[in-house]
Amino acid sequence: MKVLLLESIHPTAADAFRRAGLEVDERPGSLSADELADALSGVSVLGIRSNTKITAEVLDAGKELLAVGCFCIGTNQVDLTAAAERGVAVFNAPFSNTRSVVELVLGEIIALVRRLPEKTQRMHEGIWDKSARGSHEFRGRTLGIVGYGNIGTQLSNMAEAVGLRVIFYDTADRLAHGNARKVDSLEELLAEADVVTLHVDGRPGNAGLFGAEQFALMKDRSIFINASRGMVIDDEALRENILSGHIAGAAIDVFPIEPKAQGDTFESPLRGLDNVILTPHVGGSTQEAQEEIGGFVSTKLLSFVATGGTALSVNLPEVATPLAPDAFRLAYLHTNKPGVLARINQQLHDGGVNVLAQALSTRGDHGYVVVDTDAPVPEEVLAELRRAPQTIWLRTWTP
Repeated sequence: MKVLLLESIHPTAADAFRRAGLEVDERPGSLSADELADALSGVSVLGIRSNTKITAEVLDAGKELLAVGCFCIGTNQVDLTAAAERGVAVFNAPFSNTRSVVELVLGEIIALVRRLPEKTQRMHEGIWDKSARGSHEFRGRTLGIVGYGNIGTQLSNMAEAVGLRVIFYDTADRLAHGNARKVDSLEELLAEADVVTLHVDGRPGNAGLFGAEQFALMKDRSIFINASRGMVIDDEALRENILSGHIAGAAIDVFPIEPKAQGDTFESPLRGLDNVILTPHVGGSTQEAQEEIGGFVSTKLLSFVATGGTALSVNLPEVATPLAPDAFRLAYLHTNKPGVLARINQQLHDGGVNVLAQALSTRGDHGYVVVDTDAPVPEEVLAELRRAPQTIWLRTWTP
């Protein structure tokens, strides 16, 4: 079984796959659709980060592809519906790099409020500019968090600990942490916050969330940070607000179009602006976070390969049943139709097989059954299941 890992995924992942006896091909950058289609020949497991796009056409090229691991938080770079239709499981790391992103954002708040980017740039240019003009403490100022999920809530806790007041807005009903206060609208948050930071996901509805209208509603001389998704903001509108002085500073870690590989040219209308921090999508790029992500996602992929376990899959029904040492396992992904489980059990009964354990889960148009038996399922039963119109795939494991 072959694994293809792209975009310099942490070595912990490759080590885990090799220990399990899988062949690993590691590549430092992302691949275009055509390059990826060629590279997927014979590949069972694909590992990517945020810069590789997995379309329906790419999935069709991966004839032997069983699973895709997104070694990052987001999965919007993968066509999840197309993957589910083809029975390809997708996993990610929803929690592993939250601390790293939060620490970056807090550091950026301090740097922007003190106007450190322009101070250090002038020092490098040989200019001694010892002035307090435009430089402030952040203690007692209001941080507005847009998106109060895993990252937003951890940022909320840490921001309070260093003296910031916290308000937040989320379309979902979220429990406030500490003394943070939920506001009823984005407009209310923008009118009150001294620093606005975005932590929303990559769902299509968030595209263009923040543009000229939203920047105009922010407090004069406030700070703006985006460490979520590049497509969320209008970079040109942000540029105009920084040049006009309405926005005092910004930190941007994600961009609508990002270079494919290390060393490629980066273009953005935000380049060259005073008190603007631009970082190359490194919010979660610490050694600690990448090692954690490498271990977490590879564990989920190996569990799926070795036992059919789909715990924390983002696109297939979740089943996580431990495989007994002496059990034979059948895993069956099918379209979600009534009576499938009853027919499977009848076929197993007719084949003289005793069921030791069984789990069924459904998700949208798909159902997933995992059955452990005390003897191999007869080949004629397996053949009948494979021929059934609702079958997507069927796999078996022997002790």
